[in-house]
Amino acid sequence: MGIALGYDESGEGDRTPIVFLHGVGSDKSVWRPQLENFGEERRAIAFDYPGYGDSDPAPEGTTRDDLAGAILAAMTELGVEKAHVCGLSLGGVVAIALHHAWPERVASLILADTFADHPDGQAIYDRSVAASANMRAFAEARVDVLMAQPADPAVRSEVIETMARIDPAAYLIGAESVWLADQRERVHDIRVPTLVLCGAEDKITPPALSTALQRLIPGSQYQAIARAGHLSNLEQPEAFNTVVGAFIRGVDSRS
Repeated sequence: MGIALGYDESGEGDRTPIVFLHGVGSDKSVWRPQLENFGEERRAIAFDYPGYGDSDPAPEGTTRDDLAGAILAAMTELGVEKAHVCGLSLGGVVAIALHHAWPERVASLILADTFADHPDGQAIYDRSVAASANMRAFAEARVDVLMAQPADPAVRSEVIETMARIDPAAYLIGAESVWLADQRERVHDIRVPTLVLCGAEDKITPPALSTALQRLIPGSQYQAIARAGHLSNLEQPEAFNTVVGAFIRGVDSRS
């Protein structure tokens, strides 16, 4: 797509890098706890999608496959030939699309609070379209559904501020990419090690959708994150990092 993407990174070394892909209502900043943790042992990179954060605007008609292509191009630009790819919600959808097109670039998949298809996706998308004209009001109305309760006030405030910054046009591209996705055929073809995670109190993409996803991916694993809602990496970063760290170190040891 020829689009420059915003990114944050931490760490270095010879271990396989890890790439983080955010959800529709956030940006690369949501992965700060993971960059700090995983940067101690390997290169860790969190990207913004086109139109989000520090990235160039997304062209009209951008699809989830275009988002995946932009991520792959940015990985190449940064010299990342192969990576563990960790995506949350929309990030999981984009990670599946990236693997579908370029499986040789993916060492493993970590799919958090996401799905192959969402039974209520059309209704969620329609509500997103209606609410996206005022992203701050949308964020304030949605935050308590996104997070397990009672939520940490500081994290709650961060979620609102991050979502309020999103350009509505970019948000609508992200919303269509995630909520209208049906990648059931694609996930059958995944042959890299895969970990499926979900906040035990996720109301947006409930654990049943993650367990259904796990059953579709040969040899994959499932792990619930206790006391977390839809933003499991931000709500329970220590638990999230522990599970993901053990998984990718296991993959590294077998490669």
